[in-house]
Amino acid sequence: MNKIVIDSNIIFSALLNVNSRIGQILLNGHKKFNFFAPEYVRFEIIQHQLKIKKFAKISDSEFLELFELVMRNIKILNHSIIPTKFYIDALKLCESVDIDDAVFVAFAEFLKGKLWTGDKRLIKGLVEKGFKRIITTENIYLDFLKKES
Repeated sequence: MNKIVIDSNIIFSALLNVNSRIGQILLNGHKKFNFFAPEYVRFEIIQHQLKIKKFAKISDSEFLELFELVMRNIKILNHSIIPTKFYIDALKLCESVDIDDAVFVAFAEFLKGKLWTGDKRLIKGLVEKGFKRIITTENIYLDFLKKES
């Protein structure tokens, strides 16, 4: 089964539209993919919940229900399990793009999985530095459909 490290913007997208491709992959793709995210995503989502509720036009209770639904198939990992070497390598890869994404890159390397992100700037910056553990929404969706049939 493919190991997929999910970055925050993917989870935000699913929360904003659970019926989107991203939402459907997160809700129904757990038989085909192992989804992982660093514990940092919880903090980030809670920090931006007012914005999410406003854009999605949902109440507090609807947000909590949606949050639990989207997160139920994602294994949340403690940052402390990553050996320092992976953090150092990830920081070098992310320093000129977005240092906040280093933890996602470190987990992708550590788990020997793919990083699922919609951040085009991050993808471009990582690819330019030789990082190949990336999967786009388009690619994961095609893989999701292929395995469905």
